[in-house]
Amino acid sequence: MKKILVPIDFSKQAEFAAQVAAKIAEQTNSELHLLHMLELPTDIIDPSNFGNQSNSPSTLLYMKRAQEKFEKLTKRYFLRNVKIVKSVFFHDTFDGIIKESKKQNVDLIVMGSQGVSGFDEILVGSNTEKVVRHSDVPVMVIKNEIENFELKNLVFASDFKEVYKPTLKKIIDFAKIFNAKIHLLRVITPSSFDNSYSVKEKIKQFVNGSGLEDYTVNLYNDRTIEDGVLHFGKEIDADLIAINTHGKRGLIHLFNNSISGGITNHAIRPVITFKVS
Repeated sequence: MKKILVPIDFSKQAEFAAQVAAKIAEQTNSELHLLHMLELPTDIIDPSNFGNQSNSPSTLLYMKRAQEKFEKLTKRYFLRNVKIVKSVFFHDTFDGIIKESKKQNVDLIVMGSQGVSGFDEILVGSNTEKVVRHSDVPVMVIKNEIENFELKNLVFASDFKEVYKPTLKKIIDFAKIFNAKIHLLRVITPSSFDNSYSVKEKIKQFVNGSGLEDYTVNLYNDRTIEDGVLHFGKEIDADLIAINTHGKRGLIHLFNNSISGGITNHAIRPVITFKVS
């Protein structure tokens, strides 16, 4: 891992993301790219001068304010030992993040989220959901403050279909960076019941030939998939939950079931998504 991108809107959630990203950057000796997309209010844009707004007094003022906020952010204690690259662009937030991630060839995007109503709200909504859906590189979503992020236990929640095998390889490579143990998790719900023997055999075939060594296999019964994932994560004190996502279908089909709400805000742990090719 060489480059980590953190979109910054100067919210507390963005700062939480920067704090986690800085810790990862320290551990991996990576560059931390802090990116602010400056979306100008429509009332200061002159249609006759479209494409040249960055030269107007108003846009220069917005740029100056962004730079001042950046200076304040970069003085935070958790960024002292990290190589930082700061960028401010006049661009649509989502489109700008995706373009910059490709331009800089980043290995990971770390984003804050303001979702408050459940598991789906960490990911579904506004720019975070769009980035997760369209990014070709892993996206880590941070919701709460984590002062000293360490990755020792990673949960990979899946139904372990063959199509997700490339995701497993990406997760293995990611976990190796931190020497983390992978906990394979299959949540069984009343509406998706399957017997333990069949599920274990399916997971065995899924893992076969992947090179995965340090892992556990876990079957967890719960009312819903999202409840099972988060309850299991809490039981083992997981540092990160990994899931696959489909770019075209979005996040509501992560497990071939619609993810519903109902998870309390405090239960949310960091989540990393890997796009299925």
